[in-house]
Amino acid sequence: MQPTGDEPGPVADRHARYPDARIRAILNDTRTIALVGASANPARPSWIVLKYLLARGYAVIPVNPGLAGQDLLGRRVAATLAEAQASLGDQPIDMVEIFRNSAAAGPLVDEALALSPLPKIIWMQLGVRDDAAAARAEARGLAVIMNRCPKIEYGRLSGEIGWTGVNSRILSAKKPVLAAKGVQKLTIAERGRRSE
Repeated sequence: MQPTGDEPGPVADRHARYPDARIRAILNDTRTIALVGASANPARPSWIVLKYLLARGYAVIPVNPGLAGQDLLGRRVAATLAEAQASLGDQPIDMVEIFRNSAAAGPLVDEALALSPLPKIIWMQLGVRDDAAAARAEARGLAVIMNRCPKIEYGRLSGEIGWTGVNSRILSAKKPVLAAKGVQKLTIAERGRRSE
């Protein structure tokens, strides 16, 4: 999902809030994610997000130079984004998810912009924001999401997060779409509704 060009001018304004439809479209269109900053520690948020996204059917490539070559949740860890891209051949990485601090975001965005083919989306985790890096990525046609978690957004948009008592700010009379496996696993997909 690329910027349309009719968004408000300053980067800060464009990234203050994201419409649910935009987040849903990004999560629906994404198949391959390079998760930069993946951890082998099950108590770390990056490990939890990696596990969640894998369970939702995304092809996630963990990226961490300190764990390169090891397996993490059944996925081989790449040292760099270039190595992650090389493992896919001509298939592009759809989303680069940055699970590092804001100071590291700029160089990681530049590393993503050096990939061929280019990824479609740069997603910066909660607390991670770099407006200048976002502007560079958008100038090259990439969609950028900052200070958001794809796990939280997926759970909120699917209705899963509401089962834990969290107000998702979404009210609907539509029956939720169940994922293929799991008792309380919902999906954001509109088609392929599982019948009872």
